[in-house]
This record gives sequence, C-alpha cells and structure tokens, in this order.
Amino acid sequence: MSRICVITILIFFMSDVNQLIFDFNINSDISDWSVVDDGVMGGRSSGNFNMSPEGFGVFQGSVSLENNGGFSSLRYGFPKMKLKDFSEVVLIVKGDGKKFQFRIKDQRSNYHSYIAVFETNGAWQTIRIKLSEMYPAFRGRTLTIGNFSSKNMEEIAFLIGNKKEENFKLEIDKIYLH
Repeated sequence: MSRICVITILIFFMSDVNQLIFDFNINSDISDWSVVDDGVMGGRSSGNFNMSPEGFGVFQGSVSLENNGGFSSLRYGFPKMKLKDFSEVVLIVKGDGKKFQFRIKDQRSNYHSYIAVFETNGAWQTIRIKLSEMYPAFRGRTLTIGNFSSKNMEEIAFLIGNKKEENFKLEIDKIYLH
C-alpha cells in the first residue's frame, strides 16, 4: 500500500467530521444487506447483490413491469446511528448511467422512507446528498410529513424503479456521513 493511500485512510478515519456507514472491500461481511424486489407485490423484477473481486459491492439485475412490478432494492439495517453532527450522506458509486434512489429510515419499522434521486454516468462518482433535502414517500407517493429531520438513522437502501424494463448495475465503494 502506498504511503499516500495510508495517509488518506488515516485522515478519513481520524477526522471527526465523517462517520462511516459501510466501506466495501474484499473482507467485507455483506450478510446484513438484503435485496427486496417487487416480487413481494407479485412483480417479476430480479436483483442480486455480491462482492466483486476488486472489493466493491455490486447490486445488479433486471427490472420488469410484468404483473404490476417495477423495482428492485438493496437494504442495509444497523443499530441506531446518531446524526447530530452530520448534514449529508456521501456515496462513492459507479453506476451504468441510470437513475437510482438512495433511501433512509430513521426507524426501521416505519413504512415510509426518505428519498433522494441520483443519476449515474458510467464512471466512479462521489454523490453528496443533504439529509434535509430527502423527501418522504411510501409506495411511490410523496407524503406531506416534511423532509428528513430526525437525529437518528437505522436503515439505508438503494432502489431502482424508473417505470421501464431495464437491466441495471450499481457498484458501491463507500457510504459515509459528513
């Protein structure tokens, strides 16, 4: 490992302005990540999640509109994380040029999620999402309960559901709070 890489890693972890949510690498345990497709409602979409040989999380599959389907999601639940000192989520991802949603829940038991849409471009990107701009929605409908303002978070998710049949691929390197 190069000296610059070691210094960069040390700065990231010693900084008190970042809180790591998940760092994918060849030693990552992804057993707490789960794919939920529209099959829960009778749809035919099919997503899967695994680790690439390079150590990135890979969420890929196909979205089908058959049987009123149209989405695939990848979810990660964790013990309550405090958000007091953070204003945004940072995603380091490489997508296939499609739009994805990033979702959070302040309580895993909530039916609704708070959503931000981001577009990928085929290259590695750093996506910055302001927590206060994430809007509430349930089953595709925006709710009138106000944007995200909680001091806690218990679940994150990625979702693709662009109202068309398509194959998709999203590689994930790192997710953290800033």
